[in-house]
Amino acid sequence: MEKQIAIKKNFLKKYHSLHCQSKNSVLLCNSKYFCMENYLQDIQDIKKMMDKSTQFISLSGLGGIMAGVYALAGAFAIHQITSYNSGRLALNSTDFKLILAIAGAVLVLAVCTAFVLTVKKARKNGDALWSNTSKRLAINFLIPLATGGVFALLLIRLEQYGLVAPVTLLFYGLACLNASKYTLRDVRYLGITNIIIGLLATYFIGYGLEFWALGFGVCHIIYGSVMYFKYDRNN
Repeated sequence: MEKQIAIKKNFLKKYHSLHCQSKNSVLLCNSKYFCMENYLQDIQDIKKMMDKSTQFISLSGLGGIMAGVYALAGAFAIHQITSYNSGRLALNSTDFKLILAIAGAVLVLAVCTAFVLTVKKARKNGDALWSNTSKRLAINFLIPLATGGVFALLLIRLEQYGLVAPVTLLFYGLACLNASKYTLRDVRYLGITNIIIGLLATYFIGYGLEFWALGFGVCHIIYGSVMYFKYDRNN
C-alpha cells in the first residue's frame, strides 16, 4: 500500500513538473511571437519612414488624368486647324500662332491642375511640399524637359514641324524616367512608355499629332487612373 502511495506521489510530481514546463514554454513561445510581431511592425514603420524621406509620394493621380484630358482636347483643336490648312504653316501665320497658343494653354492648365491637386494631397497626408526630396524631383524632371523644350523651339524655327511631336515625347519620357527615383515607381513606366511612343512617332513621321495625343493624352489618363486607384482613392 505504501509502495502504491509512493508511486502516485512520484507520478503527481512528474506531472506537475511537466505541466509547469509546458506552461512556461507556451508563455515563452507567446512572448517570442509577440516580440517577432512587434519587430516586423517596427521594420515596416522604418521602411515607410525611409520611403518618405527619399521619395515624394504626394503626386496626384487625378492630376495626371486631367492632364491627359487637356492634351486630348488640345490635340483635337489642333487637328481641326491643320485639317483646314493642308500646306506648310508659316511662322508668322495666324494658324501657327493659334496652335502655339493651344499648346501653351494645355501646358499651363496641366501644370496648374497638377500643382493644386498635389498641394491638396500633400496637406492631407501631412507631407512637406517643398522638401529636399521634392527639390531633387523637380530638378531631375525639369532639366531634360527644358532641354527638350528648347530643342523643339529650334526645330520650329527651322520649320521641321514633323520632328516636334517625337522630340517632345522623347524628352518628356526621359524627364519622367530621370525623376522617377524620387517619386512613385509608376512614373518610371510612364516615362518608358512615352519614350517608346516617341521613337514610333519618329519612324512614322507623318502621324506626329496622333502619337502626341496617345502619349500625352491617353497614357496620362491610363497611368493617372492607375495611380489614383492605387494611392489616392482610400486617402
